[in-house]
Amino acid sequence: MKYMLLIQAGAIDENGAAAECTVEDWMAYDKAVHEAGIFVSGESLADLVTATTVRVRPDGERTVTDGPFAETREVLGGFYVIDVPDLDTALDWAARCPGSRGSGAVVVRPVADFGV
Repeated sequence: MKYMLLIQAGAIDENGAAAECTVEDWMAYDKAVHEAGIFVSGESLADLVTATTVRVRPDGERTVTDGPFAETREVLGGFYVIDVPDLDTALDWAARCPGSRGSGAVVVRPVADFGV
């Protein structure tokens, strides 16, 4: 079953990186996911200041806002989609993720299968 691991950074350093882990931590985790044969897809997101938010009102009018206007202190840093047998295995991989350390969190969600 496919699961998405949404990586939420709770604290970022002056370079916009997760404060509680290093690039080497991420490289090791990425390697482990690939070597385990469970990697489906994944990406790290660009700096938050590149974000653009789009909202569409009920009348169809579109509002576009530039900049990092998050409603929370957490920042979506990236994601992995993994293919594992069950939720418990997905949770184990989420716990190994450097993004789950300290003030970070990894949200685990099943990927919907519409049978298409």
